[in-house]
Amino acid sequence: MNFELFVSLRYLLAKRRQAFISLITVISVAGVAVGVMALIVVLAVMNGFQQDLRDRILGVTSHAVIGHFQGNFSDYRKVVEQVEEEDGVVAATPFVLTQVMMSSGRSVAGAILRGVDPASAGRVTRIEENLQNGPLASALAPAQGHDTPGIVLGVELAARLGVQKGDYVTLISPAGRLTPVGRVPKSRLFQVTGFFKSGMYEYDNSLAYVHLREAQKLLGIGETATGVELRVRDIYQAGAIAERLQKRLGYPFWVRDWMQMNHNLFSALKLEKTVMFIILTLIILVAAFNIVSSLIMMVMEKTKDIAILKAMGATTTHIRRIFVYEGLLIGVVGTTLGLLGGFALCGLLKRYQFIELPRDVYYISTLPVRLETLDVILIACAAIAICLLATFYPSRQAAKLQPAEALRYE
Repeated sequence: MNFELFVSLRYLLAKRRQAFISLITVISVAGVAVGVMALIVVLAVMNGFQQDLRDRILGVTSHAVIGHFQGNFSDYRKVVEQVEEEDGVVAATPFVLTQVMMSSGRSVAGAILRGVDPASAGRVTRIEENLQNGPLASALAPAQGHDTPGIVLGVELAARLGVQKGDYVTLISPAGRLTPVGRVPKSRLFQVTGFFKSGMYEYDNSLAYVHLREAQKLLGIGETATGVELRVRDIYQAGAIAERLQKRLGYPFWVRDWMQMNHNLFSALKLEKTVMFIILTLIILVAAFNIVSSLIMMVMEKTKDIAILKAMGATTTHIRRIFVYEGLLIGVVGTTLGLLGGFALCGLLKRYQFIELPRDVYYISTLPVRLETLDVILIACAAIAICLLATFYPSRQAAKLQPAEALRYE
């Protein structure tokens, strides 16, 4: 152990004549610990919220979508083949997307209708995992002994319509067909053959799935599709793959990845995370002021000791380092305690989900927690850096003391 660290430890641990200085030191350590713990927990919850939200969104939607500027297009099979040849693409599937009115005889509700291909949709999205009544192919097939096509509803949408499995709903397309008396909405009867639960109220309350060809018949669009969905190996490479596909397909096709489609949402979460980091760092700044106060009073108390050390040969640099090390020790101890407390609290939040959120307000129903190594490193470095900055003025003042001036009246 070098000389400066040895003296700073003795000063920090020794019993002082004025207990008030020791109290301020304890408060400084506690302040740093509370600030670090608050940062750890808040950022872990925000990371968990962002990851859980992303997983739930990608559980219903795809990693990227290809559309046509003129609306529906007929050569979607050729597009699917071209997309699946692209490096990094796992699978692709066509879809039809439209808004419809649903009537169950008991209630009426608006919904977003997705026509999907059961043979390939499960390889692109995680809809199979969300179904409550078997695989997608059997769920969208007509019930045995019936010609009525099947439909899969979100659990919240089914509750609004008041239907159960086996009930019938009428789908009404506002696009309709043109007749001599004007445009007449098209309608068709479907049988409820299954339900899905994605965990996101917005999706469960508005989405309904039918077979691709049944959606084409309802809308009267023939062998066309609204777009093509695709799944990639690495979700963070979806943007680069989308750019390559855009160049390959060219106009009039457009390609958007999941980050572009949810840009506003994830940008808001990132901004909120940054702002919370800055706000909670103020707690550590308050503790840093306590460190300054503690070191200044310690310098005043140890004036004679500093003079004697200088008289014995200690340089200005040695004295400065003694008090810098002392402030750093306070910061390191406080940061370590804060990290341990943060990890413990995150572990409790993750193990015991005792905080529940209303699903009709938030995207998720429980408080998620996810610690990221980079966040922990940044928090620890920021806390120690703030504590280091707090030592500069007191250590400088201590180093400026002259032995003759300090011992004049002793």
